[in-house]
Amino acid sequence: MKSRIGEWIDKRGLKNKFIAKELGVSQEQVSKWRNNKAYPRLDKAFKLASLLSVKVDDLYSTDTSDKEEI
Repeated sequence: MKSRIGEWIDKRGLKNKFIAKELGVSQEQVSKWRNNKAYPRLDKAFKLASLLSVKVDDLYSTDTSDKEEI
């Protein structure tokens, strides 16, 4: 499963440093999420989705037919 986390972060114009601070993780961890090298734990996924103003499903969805355009 490929995530769309990096796409959403780019669309919202957020920086790894800001996201890391808000979620209590390292910038390196955020970088891994952006580049599909790792996935956030469920609790962090919910916080990240809230920060990005999307649903958790949108972070992982590959079907964009009924989702907001990125």
